[in-house]
Amino acid sequence: MDANLIRTVVESFYADIWNRHDKSKIPTLLCADLTFRGSLGQAKTGHDGFASYLDHVHEVLDEFRCDILDLVIDDARAFARMRFSGIHRGKVFGYQPTGKRVEWAGAALFIFKGGRVADLWVLGDVHGLLQLLERNASAEASGPAQAARHPSRAS
Repeated sequence: MDANLIRTVVESFYADIWNRHDKSKIPTLLCADLTFRGSLGQAKTGHDGFASYLDHVHEVLDEFRCDILDLVIDDARAFARMRFSGIHRGKVFGYQPTGKRVEWAGAALFIFKGGRVADLWVLGDVHGLLQLLERNASAEASGPAQAARHPSRAS
């Protein structure tokens, strides 16, 4: 498969579908029988399954963003090292929203068929995200006076 086509699809997948929350690109970039595992651990199939995960992430993380840090392409596969971020606006992993920015690392393995993504497996640093959510929740619970006395807990 053409490496330039794969690069274009991966970049559009993140820039358009994820960063702009543009679901109109789903049929163009993803196979109808897509198998998908997201960075937050959920597995989905097909366009509707993927779209429900996309909506869920955007509901709990305002200004959600995916940044490609590295992209390696080999035949009909691509591997991306990622940074995911957003503002915690909805309940995730049992944590109530704090309104604070969260960020975690991830890695994505794309398998292509016919110029579209057929399988996508994304592994996120959920442990790091959980630690950040816990710090943010603790800072929120301790209130502004406690956070002022302990600035490292507010980050």
